[in-house]
Amino acid sequence: MQVDEIIGLLRQQASPTYLAGMQRFGIDSSRALGVKLPVVRKLAKGIKKDHVLAQQLWDTGIHEARIMASLVDDPAWVTERQIDNWTKDFYSWDLCDQVCGNLFDRTPFAVAKAIEFSGRDEEFVKRAGFVLMAEYAVHNKKAPDDTFIPLFAIMEREAWDNRNFVKKAINWALRQIGKRNSTLKEVAIAVANNILAQNSKSAKWIASNALAELTKDKIPQKTIKSFKNTAH
Repeated sequence: MQVDEIIGLLRQQASPTYLAGMQRFGIDSSRALGVKLPVVRKLAKGIKKDHVLAQQLWDTGIHEARIMASLVDDPAWVTERQIDNWTKDFYSWDLCDQVCGNLFDRTPFAVAKAIEFSGRDEEFVKRAGFVLMAEYAVHNKKAPDDTFIPLFAIMEREAWDNRNFVKKAINWALRQIGKRNSTLKEVAIAVANNILAQNSKSAKWIASNALAELTKDKIPQKTIKSFKNTAH
């Protein structure tokens, strides 16, 4: 299937009403057609994995075409340079989250890029760092705990950032990693308590929201010294 054909199919499914409503969800619709995500996903299922096609779709600059690109690309062909270039183009939280969760977290560079991006200044690049942490925790069931332990220190370090799309991503990463197993939950709770003690509005929100979820099963809040040391 060619790019023009795919764009034509997307335009056929576009809804002016949905396009107008995207902004209510904080989505930048300035480059969008107004196609619902389930429709984009359904169309993508009928397309074979194609790395070249994915780049062509990305290059159109159309919002839904870029989400489609993340669905049809082959993670095995994705390079660090591509991740950097596409991430630089992020301008909306949903595009960031879809690309990270559909594609980037399935590459060998996922954790390294999560760590790198988490220290960047640009809002959606920084968000991408923490979204990668969250999505990697969800999709990589066999990853060892040692992969995630160092990420907690980064969450604690960056909890001061009050930008909405950053603090929500930090919170997401903290919760998702904490929910993987009882060991990581204990670490996550300890780190959340450390974050709660920080003197910033964003830190208190990140921590209190995470603790509400992580402690709802009445798991004892153990603070293990070795874990606390890791978090600093």
